[in-house]
Amino acid sequence: MLLTTWLVVTEAWHLLSAAARLDSIRWIVAGGAAVFDLGPESGANMLALLEKYRDRPMDLADASLVVLAERAGVHEILTIDRADFDVYRLSRGRRFAQVL
Repeated sequence: MLLTTWLVVTEAWHLLSAAARLDSIRWIVAGGAAVFDLGPESGANMLALLEKYRDRPMDLADASLVVLAERAGVHEILTIDRADFDVYRLSRGRRFAQVL
């Protein structure tokens, strides 16, 4: 199951063609991905990551994925942002395993 956040869906929406945008949401609604709302309690965690990686600079969508990965206990990531996710670390210095 593909896990993601609404911040990532929003970022992807802007990268897709107009024709693909609705199809992407239809795919999600049909069960293609589980989209999480991390809630306000995750704000502090995302802020800490944004500060830690400000030299990259990390964006909110990336921070939300790192928080989600920690919460879900996963380390595999599907991303086109390979360079940044080679740098980002999970707790205890664990690396992401990129599936592409």
